[in-house]
Amino acid sequence: MATELPVIQPDLPAPLDPELITELSAEIRELAVERNAVILAHNYELPEIQDVADYIGDSLGLSRQAAAADAEIVEFCGVHFMAETASILSPEKKVLIPDLDAGCSLADSINADQLREWKAKFPGALVVMYVNTSAEVKAETDYCCTSSNAVKVVEHIWAEHGPETEILFGPDMWLGVYVERETGLTDDPGRRSRFHVWDGECHVHAGIRPDDIVRTRAEHPEAEFLIHPECGCSTQAMEYVASGDIDPEGVHMLSTSGMIEHVKDNPEGSFIVATENGMLYPMQQAAPKANLIEANRMAYCKYMKMITLPKLRDSLRDLTGEVKVDAAIAEKARLPIERMVSIG
Repeated sequence: MATELPVIQPDLPAPLDPELITELSAEIRELAVERNAVILAHNYELPEIQDVADYIGDSLGLSRQAAAADAEIVEFCGVHFMAETASILSPEKKVLIPDLDAGCSLADSINADQLREWKAKFPGALVVMYVNTSAEVKAETDYCCTSSNAVKVVEHIWAEHGPETEILFGPDMWLGVYVERETGLTDDPGRRSRFHVWDGECHVHAGIRPDDIVRTRAEHPEAEFLIHPECGCSTQAMEYVASGDIDPEGVHMLSTSGMIEHVKDNPEGSFIVATENGMLYPMQQAAPKANLIEANRMAYCKYMKMITLPKLRDSLRDLTGEVKVDAAIAEKARLPIERMVSIG
């Protein structure tokens, strides 16, 4: 039998009593009005967190909502780097997170000192970093990217700066391998030697193996296979598809909204979902009759699940958990984010 998620096991919080969920949710909504706060929740948060939020989405989309919202306080129910990005894009607002210890294994796989040391070995190289990184790392970066536009960003650099431009790419090694394949570097050893990839990954998606997906698809041959391309580490599954380890038939690379729209368009279909399993909740809300199957039932991010209703209530009530990025770092970090957005 295939082993599921052999790396870090999730520490899920104990389920709350339904009456307590109702009581806390009402209190949180009242506090949000009193504080002139907008509540943002990532797709991987607990269902009761998503239910009480004003907006649900991916990290970059939520940061844009934070910037656009007419609110004094942004309560970001996600992980720390997401709250930092919101602070970078909305420096005039107070950004809170219900638990300051809610980190990210991918973001933690590289820090600013490590990046500076890496850059020193390759003077003149341009740095492309996935958006799932700390503000300090972004400040040392030339271009940010998402999984869905990483290839575009790299091709833009070669178009603007020349095809021999050296690139340092990270921190997701699976996304790096995918970019190599999609840009033809795999068949060009000369240029490939100038494309350097950091050895980082996300603990959740590292546990979704080809055997898991092959087994699940064999158990559900009628099901389509959905991969969320803006979930950083699902790029590993994307690489399995590109390399032929996974049969591409019925495979769809879809953004959060695209995934939800896809099940809306096929509301009674069957779908294997290869990403963090919190995504199944908003998908099921959108298509209650759809049959949604986890590619790996243990694909839960323990950091996302650190955000609970009691912590959210306490943060709004006491204005605790503020995330504020130093102005100098924020100014440097904003540029690679804006470049990413302009490339699309």
